[in-house]
Amino acid sequence: MSSVSLQKITILGSTGSIGVSTLDVIARHPDRYSVFALTGASQLEKLAQQCVQFRPRFAVVLDGVSAQKLAVLLKEQGSNTEVLWGAAALSDVSTATEVDAVMAAIVGAAGMRPTLDAARAGKRVLLANKETLVLAGALFMDAVRESGAELLPIDSEHNAIFQALPPLYRENPYAGNLQGAGIKRILLTASGGPFRLMPHEELQFVSPEQACKHPNWSMGRKISVDSASLMNKGLEVIEARWLFNAPKKEDISVIVHPQSVVHSMVEYMDGSVLAQLGNPDMRTPIAYGMAYPERVDAGVKSLDFFSVGRLDFEAPDLKRFPCLQLAFDALAAGSAAPAILNAANEVAVEGFLNKALRFTDIPVLIESVLNQCAHRATAESLSALLDADQSARIAARAWLQSHPAC
Repeated sequence: MSSVSLQKITILGSTGSIGVSTLDVIARHPDRYSVFALTGASQLEKLAQQCVQFRPRFAVVLDGVSAQKLAVLLKEQGSNTEVLWGAAALSDVSTATEVDAVMAAIVGAAGMRPTLDAARAGKRVLLANKETLVLAGALFMDAVRESGAELLPIDSEHNAIFQALPPLYRENPYAGNLQGAGIKRILLTASGGPFRLMPHEELQFVSPEQACKHPNWSMGRKISVDSASLMNKGLEVIEARWLFNAPKKEDISVIVHPQSVVHSMVEYMDGSVLAQLGNPDMRTPIAYGMAYPERVDAGVKSLDFFSVGRLDFEAPDLKRFPCLQLAFDALAAGSAAPAILNAANEVAVEGFLNKALRFTDIPVLIESVLNQCAHRATAESLSALLDADQSARIAARAWLQSHPAC
């Protein structure tokens, strides 16, 4: 493949686990991909190292102080990468004419606007940011359809579902509906996290360090806590509703699968169930999204069925993990409720990681904020959703201040 055919990629959140895995795939295929821009927040030395290795045209950070520090690091190492900063710069490197694909991997609500802008610009959006669809699912899917953008889900579960769907449906789900495509339901698998078998009465004493030790996946701290509480799966249910045009309650079910070998499944009307299996390595869905509809080497080991030995499945324990039920409830409530759920959860997880909140109080805080804010918020526009997000954060922080951890 000639250099003219290189796909230029912007990675939003290059220093996180998804960004690092994306760069690993890119490094394996220098004849196919080049990096247009890398973005990061606090890990400036790591971002500088990435810039030296992959030579992007731009590097983007959040503020001017970080930009100055990064510029010094890059100058010391002889890098010609230009440093930008701020929210507008994130959108600029996501919508630039030269960019073919955007890996949207910034964790939290901060990643929503540049991801939405990339969709509006008609880019191939490799979506690893849950909050974009949780906060503004309808707006985002409208932008994808109106611009003709390509949307490839990167979460292992949604990527698995995408692979198991009929090609015409997965590429244009809003041209029809699940039932019309012969699909009975979507089956989202969940590992159950590190506390799946822990006695319920012990959950209030777990530490952030315990919550961040996922049994199968290597992830960032926030996502690890979400996985431990099953809120991660709840957010994925909301994502799946929008990604795959699955508006009915019975369209999506969650199944706990501790081995994390079956990444998700699609059940068809004729009784068939199609599943995507593989080792728990995010390079698989990343490479699939980058090369779609082709498949390329991702550096992932072959699945050893003999060492796996068995595949177990069980129903989620909603009493042990009420966050999953709260997500289903927010999705059913509609309007801005999912945005409020997400904002309250971000504050709650931050509080837990800072040891200002017990693990078992995460759903208590979220439910309180939903009850306080959901009835007065709207989803009429992106501005309204962002207002709901901010109101929920204010209410969540007030709850934290009035309920100190014991």
